[in-house]
This record gives sequence, C-alpha cells and structure tokens, in this order.
Amino acid sequence: MPAVDRIKKPTTHRGKKAILKKEPKLIENAKEALCLKGNRTSQIVVDIMKDLYDLKKPNAQMMKQKNNILPFEDVTPIEKFASKYDASLFMMALHNKKRPHNLVMGRMYEHMLLDMIEFGVENYKGLKDFKGEKITSGIKPLLIFNGELFESNYEYGRIKNLLVDMFLREEVQKIRLQGLEHVLSFTAVENKILLRSYRILLKKSNMRTPRIELEEIGPRADLVCRRNKFASEDLFKRACKKPKALKAKTKKNISTDTFGTTYGRIHVGAQNIDSIQTRKMKGLKKTISEKKSAQKRKIADNNDDAKKSKETTD
Repeated sequence: MPAVDRIKKPTTHRGKKAILKKEPKLIENAKEALCLKGNRTSQIVVDIMKDLYDLKKPNAQMMKQKNNILPFEDVTPIEKFASKYDASLFMMALHNKKRPHNLVMGRMYEHMLLDMIEFGVENYKGLKDFKGEKITSGIKPLLIFNGELFESNYEYGRIKNLLVDMFLREEVQKIRLQGLEHVLSFTAVENKILLRSYRILLKKSNMRTPRIELEEIGPRADLVCRRNKFASEDLFKRACKKPKALKAKTKKNISTDTFGTTYGRIHVGAQNIDSIQTRKMKGLKKTISEKKSAQKRKIADNNDDAKKSKETTD
C-alpha cells in the first residue's frame, strides 16, 4: 500500500495561530512579496530589487542566500518558498550573457504560479543617487499608468494588473491629503515600461487646496519586456472572483443619477378616500338633501341584504 501524506494537527497555541493566519479570509491582508537572488546576479539588478524592497516594506521579505532557480524552466522551488512564507508575490534577480540584468516579477494563486513577467533593466539610477528627503516606510503609493498600450494591448494590460498587485497595500475608504507622499509612475512605450518614483510636495497657494509639486527620489529604470507566462482566461477569472459576502447588494426602487443624487421610489397602496378625515369647512359639509339621500341609500342596502339572507335560508 502506498504511504498517504497526513496533515499534522498543531499541538501548540503558536502552531494553531500560524495555521489560522494562513487560512483564507473575506478581506485579505496586504500581499507579501518574496525577494530572491538567482545563482548568478549583477549589481544593477540586485540594487533595483533592494530599492523596490525598500518601497514595499514592511510587506516584503528579502532572502539573503543565492538560489539555483530558473523560473521559466522550473517554478516549483519558488512555489514552495511562497507556501512556506505565505507570500503571494515574488521578485527575482538574475543575470546571464544572453539576458543581462534580469528582473522577474510574478504572483501566485493558491500557492501555484498565476502570472510571471521578465524585465531587462536599463538606464538604472538608484535611491542612493538621488539627494533629498525620502518617504517614510509603509506609505501606500499612488500608482499612475501612462500610455495607450496599457488599455489597447492585452499583454501590457496584464502587466499593469500585475504591477498594481505588486505595489498595492490595504484598500482604503478615505484619503487624507497630508497622507499622499509617494507616486510610482509607469509609462508604456514600445516594448518598454519606464519606471519613475516621486515624492509629493505640498506648497502654499492662494487657494484652499495646496499647490502640488513632484520631486524625483528614485529608483529610475527602463524595464524592457522580455518573456512572460500568463495564466489562462479561466484561471485568471477564477483568481479574480469575489466572494458573495463582499458583493454589494442592490436595493430595490433606489437609483442614483450622474451627479450622485440618490432617488427613492415609494409604492402606496389603494386608499379609501371616503373614510379619510378631511378638514371641516362649510364648503365641504354635506347639504340636508345629500344627507337624506345617503340615509335612504343605506336603508335600501340593508333591505336588500335582508332579502338575500331570507332567500338563502328558504
């Protein structure tokens, strides 16, 4: 009989806590990124990965040792690392003669590879090369995507989706103006994505809102799109599917116009106007003749009811 792999139940409180942390949630925590070094690397690609790691902190982990991994040939070791460290994103620095200064970015779904893209790093200028004040750690960046290719080209659209996943943190409901400190700009040109990083400066102005200036703080690089490995449409749709509990329930008879004004429709049942108490005015009072005719009608109705009941008893 073949041996069956059994899942060991945790025996300590710490083990239970670790397993509960890895369990799926309705609202997931900020995605963790794993930074890996290949067997052969260059200083340029290691430096840009360290810069991106600094921007991603504290939702990133840097692996110090080199790994003999080629993601496009065998991604299984990265999937094991992702499962072990509960990381759904990864970056890997590689370098060889055929593909120099290689930066691979990818993401996982259920600890299996979903998407992966290989960039060649050109015209790199690091965080250290820019003088001036840097941003504080853990700041959620503003992501700007310039270029028609992000909308018209399928490949660039998937790269955009991956980059949003890579640098997105927790979802926020409200934005505070003083909390906007960092901008990451991605400009799509032919076969390249230009990465630029800016610090937002709020200057005095004659208006209530301040004047905004951008100061480049790095890193700066031209990312050449080399190879990619995207998930199938069915798998991608399954990965993007939202749970039913998070879907907004539509309310009946409520609509919103283009200006954001909410309208409600109320359905009123049939009403007996004769029984409604109205204001007692002389003009609304019944005349003596109307009262007499109403009494006669009432007596006639009672007589008809009596005749009908008598006929039924006979």
